[in-house]
Amino acid sequence: MNVNKITVVGCGRVGLTAAYALLLRNIARQLVLYDRDLERMKGEQLEFQHSLAFLGTTTITAATGPADVRDSDVIVFTAGVAQQPGESRLSLAQRNIKILEETLPPLVEQSPQSIVIIVANPVDILTHHATQLLRLPRGRVFGSGTSLDTARFRFHLSELLHISPKNIHAYILGEHGDSSFPVVSSADVGGRPLLAFPGVTPEAVQAAYEKTRAAAGTIIAAKGSTYYAIGVAISQLVSTVLRDSKRIYPVSFSLDGEFGYRDVAISVPCVIGKGGAEKIIEIALSPDEKNQMDASVKLLKQLAGPPSPI
Repeated sequence: MNVNKITVVGCGRVGLTAAYALLLRNIARQLVLYDRDLERMKGEQLEFQHSLAFLGTTTITAATGPADVRDSDVIVFTAGVAQQPGESRLSLAQRNIKILEETLPPLVEQSPQSIVIIVANPVDILTHHATQLLRLPRGRVFGSGTSLDTARFRFHLSELLHISPKNIHAYILGEHGDSSFPVVSSADVGGRPLLAFPGVTPEAVQAAYEKTRAAAGTIIAAKGSTYYAIGVAISQLVSTVLRDSKRIYPVSFSLDGEFGYRDVAISVPCVIGKGGAEKIIEIALSPDEKNQMDASVKLLKQLAGPPSPI
């Protein structure tokens, strides 16, 4: 982890915003923009380079092929197509799995020691497929999962509590999608149970969660797409890997018996460090929360279709 070379694969709004956030934080010594539109990447490269007089000493490359990705420490995969009106999530998954299969393996061949962070949607299905496809040591592939959902939830709880979201420890787990759920039974603020705060009721917490669920739709209706917050979340995950920070985030991870599940990737709290998702924290779930996790797993397995032959 001495080079700090980061490759962003798929430089649409999310990928470029993540790259820009990484550049502003001076995390990368080398930043590679990998996209099929090379001419546009050359323009992005030049504009990024013009900011370096005010920032660090990052070397920025518009990749012309897989060789430019060689020896990356972290590969951030955001490449994929958006869901079309009327398109099923299963259809979207199949299209983006094909893009992942065509794009990611040659890049990982160039960087066999890299940590791979999947961001493209449906992130849980793509994370599980990439884990099976790449066959890297366990933990080296994980997805952004519900890290942004959790950040949104903590923000809306902070509006209720008038306390910084950094001091609110409450997770959104499960699918990064409609079947996600808040873990309230173990949520705390400064060591005090969330529901023990005056004025904090299950109904108020549920209202904060409903705002969280509606957030993406609200933003998309107003401006067309979301990219700033996820870009910051990606930069935080990459920084945590490169700095071996051992911080806990709810990320999408292929389970092997944890929480009682196998053959599915779903967001659970994980310790993130230089080895990727290094350890799963199996927090206690209430019976209702466990039922919601069961439902989320069942839905994801239905969306994924038959088990992969890989």
